[in-house]
Amino acid sequence: MKHILIAEDHAVVRIGTKHLLKSLIPDSTISDVDDFDKILQEIEVKFYDLLILDINIPGGNTTKMVETIRQKSPGTRILMFSSYDEQLYGLMYLQAGADGYLSKDAPEEEFKTAVMSVLNNKKYMSEDMQQMNINRLINPKEYLPDPIVSLSPRETDVMNLLKEGLGTAKIAEKLNLQLSTVSTYKARIFEKLGVKNIVELITKIK
Repeated sequence: MKHILIAEDHAVVRIGTKHLLKSLIPDSTISDVDDFDKILQEIEVKFYDLLILDINIPGGNTTKMVETIRQKSPGTRILMFSSYDEQLYGLMYLQAGADGYLSKDAPEEEFKTAVMSVLNNKKYMSEDMQQMNINRLINPKEYLPDPIVSLSPRETDVMNLLKEGLGTAKIAEKLNLQLSTVSTYKARIFEKLGVKNIVELITKIK
């Protein structure tokens, strides 16, 4: 029997995801939570074979949450399930330790394929994302990626928090980093994206 945890703050999405999982794996036990702290509480008292995790879960929304989950439950497979652009965030979250990335716009069959792939100890990304990465390897000079893709996972975390209006002190507190480290990340982000201030940054990544 597979034990699956859905981490999603929108009730309608939780209900729909649970319905799809039950049709795919009828003998599974499925639990759900609506914020990151509850994920940690769940995995401390019970082992889950699969965690379906929304990037934008309250209390999370950074790649650090994948690292935290990995430390507490190394055997749990993690499938990111998000409305965020896969081309910008998919590979980054896989590099951070997730086992798969699935868009919330994906059709039912792709959802099932992603779940079974991750449960069978395989990495998952969409066919479009796979093809993009193949093209990048074959024709690196012709492939011009979005500059956001060049950001490291931690730089992306800082960028997202800057976009939300947080100052460097608040970001340092949220990510458990030194203030000087956040300032360094901020400078790198501005340089890589070719912007000079927060207003330009927000305009760039809209």
